[in-house]
Amino acid sequence: MLANPSWGVTRIAAHLEVDERLVRESLDELAELALLQPSWDEPGVLRPVSPQVGLSSLLARAEADVAERQRQVEQTRAAILAIAAEHDSSRERDGVIYLQGLDQVRGRLEELAESVAVEVCSFTPTAAQRPDTHEAGKSANQRALERGVVIRGLYQDSFRNDPDTLAYVRWLTELGGQTRSVPTLPMMMIIVDREIALLPVDPSDSGQGAVELRAKGVVLAVYALFEQIWASATPFGEFTPVNEHGLTPLEMQLIEILAEGATDEAAGRKLGLSLRTVRRMMAQIMERLEAQSRFQAGVSAAQRHWVRPSR
Repeated sequence: MLANPSWGVTRIAAHLEVDERLVRESLDELAELALLQPSWDEPGVLRPVSPQVGLSSLLARAEADVAERQRQVEQTRAAILAIAAEHDSSRERDGVIYLQGLDQVRGRLEELAESVAVEVCSFTPTAAQRPDTHEAGKSANQRALERGVVIRGLYQDSFRNDPDTLAYVRWLTELGGQTRSVPTLPMMMIIVDREIALLPVDPSDSGQGAVELRAKGVVLAVYALFEQIWASATPFGEFTPVNEHGLTPLEMQLIEILAEGATDEAAGRKLGLSLRTVRRMMAQIMERLEAQSRFQAGVSAAQRHWVRPSR
């Protein structure tokens, strides 16, 4: 059309060796894009428009469409925030939001993952999480990290033997997340932007739900606990340190728990270890102590200052 503006549909089709129907469809599309306009000199004939003029008009329409969509997005965001505020006010009692059951807890975690602006800190104790739990939080964590949010997670040392958790930790670390582990953690806990803390209603049964706390003094106290444990934790990817007795923090914790009179089953629950693992570790410790019984091992451990004296 630019090179031969006087050609009609038939001649263009013959020159390009294509069907006339395709030529008409192409001319219609060019007209919709404002690249063809009716001729002033020859009524019924379309004239080509300068690409600079036609495409600039097309770009202006596209920009107007984008601006309209952005306006709609902002209106939707404002509506969501208003609805969320109403939703929170209906759940809050005496400054505490009670989340009943896992559905409400996970739903609230999804909301917080989208609204967090600075940092998320968490404790993940007990047995290893299921793979689908990791998968469910991946997309939200990735979006948060892309926004520049700092994600720090504390796990129990027992997670280092769980392939699914290790795969998730590697994925999170590659995106910029930070993870460390310690022998034991007091309970499940999540802190968002140092302003909101989620704690379980019953630390021994997460299925009962959680409480969301916003009181500044309480949240800062919980955050201080996180920082204290974080400072002594071992980053994933590094060798677990040993003390002057050649014991890992997990082994020391096991000895202290058993020295307090706990059973192997109770020690396993607290450390997130299977009964078989606890007994295997204890057998190795007894061998190092050259002890034939648990009592003899306890006496020997005390003599070697492996356990702190009871008060």
